[in-house]
Amino acid sequence: MLKKTAGIVLSHIKYKDSSIIVRIFTRELGLKAYLVNGVRSLGKGSKIALYQPLTLLDLVVYDKENSGLQRISEAKIKHPQRLIPFDMARTSLALFSTEVIGRSILEGYQNEELFDFLEESIATLDSPETNLSHFPLVFLLENARHLGFAPELGEGFLAESIHHPFSLEEVQLVLPYLKDLLDHTFHPTTTLPLPLRRKLLDHLVEFHAQHLAHPQPLKSLPIIRQLIG
Repeated sequence: MLKKTAGIVLSHIKYKDSSIIVRIFTRELGLKAYLVNGVRSLGKGSKIALYQPLTLLDLVVYDKENSGLQRISEAKIKHPQRLIPFDMARTSLALFSTEVIGRSILEGYQNEELFDFLEESIATLDSPETNLSHFPLVFLLENARHLGFAPELGEGFLAESIHHPFSLEEVQLVLPYLKDLLDHTFHPTTTLPLPLRRKLLDHLVEFHAQHLAHPQPLKSLPIIRQLIG
């Protein structure tokens, strides 16, 4: 059955000579894996650019129950990105975002509110007005909220963790900043000294791993720690 849906590309892997298997988080159908033939061929007809991380697509797809790999009938870019593909910092943050989401949800998982947040994140990341130093912290906080394991208050992100990396003096600085991020998402009114922001980033990554049972470190984390400076 053919269905229309918006989708956000998370990742793809090579398959045979010129094909890929792409993981796309769709708004109506959830996380799906699609086999796309011929996109890695050379020449003007190549469509590999459609399947870069965090690309927002309008899709017409074949949706069969109890079938693993699905097929895409039509795919076109919903909102062309102006900065993400051409700015190394934004490209790295896009990879970080897709890595976090890819570890957070399973095949078939569907959550329209999470999808809408990701769509907002793409627009924010592609805006020249965005302060990138706050982006990964907000992304982790909001991802936890949309997946249902975020505490109601900022204190919970510290209290509900196995480890408590902050001293009492540091907590007095971290908690107001956390509240600001929770209240204003990508546009906070305050900041935090760089060493504490990096420490908070590491802590929120560990908080995710603790709740999602993914002990392996994020491959993109070392780069992201430099970008929040």
